[in-house]
Amino acid sequence: MSLLQQITLGLQALNYDFAVQEKPLPGLIERYLLLIEKWNKIHNLTAIRNLQDMLYQHVLDSLAVLPHINGPQIVDVGSGAGLPGIPIALARPDWQVLLVESNQKKASFLKQVKIELALQNVAVIGQRIEDIHSDKKVNTIITRAFSELGEFVNLTRQLAAENDANCRWVAMKANCSNSELKQIQAPFCIEKSISLAVPGLDAARQLIIIKK
Repeated sequence: MSLLQQITLGLQALNYDFAVQEKPLPGLIERYLLLIEKWNKIHNLTAIRNLQDMLYQHVLDSLAVLPHINGPQIVDVGSGAGLPGIPIALARPDWQVLLVESNQKKASFLKQVKIELALQNVAVIGQRIEDIHSDKKVNTIITRAFSELGEFVNLTRQLAAENDANCRWVAMKANCSNSELKQIQAPFCIEKSISLAVPGLDAARQLIIIKK
């Protein structure tokens, strides 16, 4: 089975209402994966080298969050190779996704992806997240492998207005301990914890959603 066929089947298994796009989503994802593979040989973007493994462990894992987050303004903290921000941006061209990555080599990769895939809905900032202030109303601040919950919220709280009750902080976790959950204290609280089913993956995936 070709990579493109695996991508198509994986998207179908997610059972998400992907919008019809000018450029088909499976093809965009394939090009993105090939870019990761190419840059990975020099810049070590991810420890996963196999394209099929990248598809399931990175891309489909990222897309599994779509039913549980809100747009149109998304901030991906510690984006790395663009996860989960690039897959989200590919799947939702109607949303604006800001990728924040302090590692300059990884930020350069993200800018190259934006150019090569012509992603008009993506912006890249190569800075530390605590130095960034948004002048737009942010709906979702998401991270995949940035830090523990307490640090995640503390370093990003300036992105949401003081009185904005609609902003959500979303952390993608393999398994979140009770001690880490207890790091979330007033004025923040954990709104819900969701177990995610990712096609092709048996490993546990958890989504922790935090609100003010």
